[in-house]
Amino acid sequence: MVNDEGVPLYSVQDGKVDQGTYNGYRRYASSCHVCHGPDGLGSSFAPALTDSLKRMDYWQFTDVVTNGRTNLGATGDRVMPTFGTDPNVMTNLADIYRYLKARSDEKIGRGRPVRFKSAS
Repeated sequence: MVNDEGVPLYSVQDGKVDQGTYNGYRRYASSCHVCHGPDGLGSSFAPALTDSLKRMDYWQFTDVVTNGRTNLGATGDRVMPTFGTDPNVMTNLADIYRYLKARSDEKIGRGRPVRFKSAS
């Protein structure tokens, strides 16, 4: 599900998430949490994505994940590596965004979300 501008949307019903958001959690846990911490809350290596997505739109998020980023700070360089050639990330980027956006918007809490069954 996307909006008119092509931005992926999440769905939360009674605290449960749609399949895409749930998949985003799984993909985040396999590829992103090592640096960005569990639940997108950040670590000493990388910022909290729950905060970043309050200021960053989907297109900026996609650009940073695809191309990486280097930030100069008082304590040295911080480098976000490029994931543009990682199929596990790139084929699931919309779902990773859905999960992180739902966390950023405080629509879901910490830990593994429960998935609701979509109507077939």
